[in-house]
Amino acid sequence: MLKHLDKITFYPKIMTGKACIRGMRIPISLILNLVANGKPNQEILEEYPDLELEDIKQCLFYAVLLAEERVISIEKKQELESVK
Repeated sequence: MLKHLDKITFYPKIMTGKACIRGMRIPISLILNLVANGKPNQEILEEYPDLELEDIKQCLFYAVLLAEERVISIEKKQELESVK
């Protein structure tokens, strides 16, 4: 994992391997959902006292990383190979 995402963890026995914060049962998707729905960071931290502001920031960086992925469909890949 990237060094600046050291709080993002994946453990098969915690939340069935979903990306979580520091091995806790707080999935990244939950935090992203709260932020996306306009919940202020301070309210999130009050509702989840084990969280730190840096945890929320890393959730957002993780989302950016995932959004930067490129997906090439099988059809497109076959088209590219036929051009070669």
